[in-house]
Amino acid sequence: MPLRLTVKDIAFFERPVTFARPFRFGAVVINATPQAFVRVEIEVEGKGRATGASAEFLVAKWFDKRPHLSPEETVTELRRSLLIARELYLAHSGFETAFGLHAACIGAQIEACAREDIPPLAAAYGPAEIDKAILDALLRCTGTNFLDGMAANIADVDARLSRDLADGDVSQFLAKTRRLERVAIRHTVGMDDKVKGEGGVADRHENAGARYFKLKLNGDPEHDAERLTWIGRELATLPYDYRVTLDANEQYADLAALGALVDRLDREAALRPIAANLLYIEQPMPRDITRQAPLGALARRDFIVDEADDSYDAFPMARALGYRGISSKSCKGIYKSVINAARAAKWSAGGENCFIAGEDLTCQAGLAVQQDLALGALIGVTHAERNGHHYVDGFGETPAAEADAFLAAHPDLYVRAGGKVRLAIHDGDLLTGSLTTPGFATSVHPDWSTMQPLAQATPRISLEKAV
Repeated sequence: MPLRLTVKDIAFFERPVTFARPFRFGAVVINATPQAFVRVEIEVEGKGRATGASAEFLVAKWFDKRPHLSPEETVTELRRSLLIARELYLAHSGFETAFGLHAACIGAQIEACAREDIPPLAAAYGPAEIDKAILDALLRCTGTNFLDGMAANIADVDARLSRDLADGDVSQFLAKTRRLERVAIRHTVGMDDKVKGEGGVADRHENAGARYFKLKLNGDPEHDAERLTWIGRELATLPYDYRVTLDANEQYADLAALGALVDRLDREAALRPIAANLLYIEQPMPRDITRQAPLGALARRDFIVDEADDSYDAFPMARALGYRGISSKSCKGIYKSVINAARAAKWSAGGENCFIAGEDLTCQAGLAVQQDLALGALIGVTHAERNGHHYVDGFGETPAAEADAFLAAHPDLYVRAGGKVRLAIHDGDLLTGSLTTPGFATSVHPDWSTMQPLAQATPRISLEKAV
């Protein structure tokens, strides 16, 4: 019989994080951002109570890039998403499976957020963070680690939110999962990051020995081609093979502009170091245009969606338009990642080349990076963008005692260097061995007493209602 639970309490906290360098992606530059923390208490039917936790940055201008909103307003949307989800989850007083509770709340969450003019991608943030904390508590209560628990489908994930799959597709996919012992990092090269020489993309002290690179684009084919030429020259000096992905963060206005870049990748010798090693291009066009623009001949290259992944139907929609992959990010929902990985496995078994990719919206050291890493290691993501260690100095403003606790509990994932506890990267890889502790990939919870409560977030009236 599936394990059922009820949520007794949900608390939110936040902590400021200052970046060690500016991170520019799309049209936004981030120098600092709050990190949100979720603490839940659940009661598992017949087994007692347990506490779980999760963490994620409150990143401005990614979940909602609409130009009339300030960066602060988009962060407020994420806080509102958390608060709205809290009300919905606590309203279910009966016992339900972990996934059943998510499935019961996600539709109402999207609708409630829409009434406040919060788009679906931001609306999903609240449930995503609460779901991670609930799963952590469930696994702790049963003394089970994440990889084994999910393989046994401890959350009772089924196909009720994905009409193209059967329940058996999901359970059979999970049953076949095996933990990846190593996951390669994909080093992010932001638009403001140095390219050449010391501190540049080929500098081992900068890229931590990465064999995979994620290169940001700005949406101008001429500018991007020139910058990719410079980056390609630097990467060609590496003494080992490498692979790259390109990420436009919705900056290409239309298929014509995108086609201009792809044509140059196909024919220009100066771009060969990039083109010959290109795995895929990520979310080139705005999410609304993506849904209306089949890739056509451009699908000769592999493309994935990320920001357009705002519903359980997003991957089938993208596949029909010529996209071959979709991103996994725990901030978009762990269950959606599992469903999409099951889809990719099923479609690929039928002869297609479909895949799920690991992307990282600056997962900070500690809970966030460990839970996202474990999710990828479960669903077969062999290399994942990892940029929290690159843009934040170790654990950032996390109290030293808390960082030391994570180091002691997960010595394969962290190392003390330069007076700070930092992510430990082994020949370009992260190790997953210590993630097999009971709970969701962590034996340590943060020091709640050192945080502030989540900042107040005033509801915003939708533009429709304002008119």
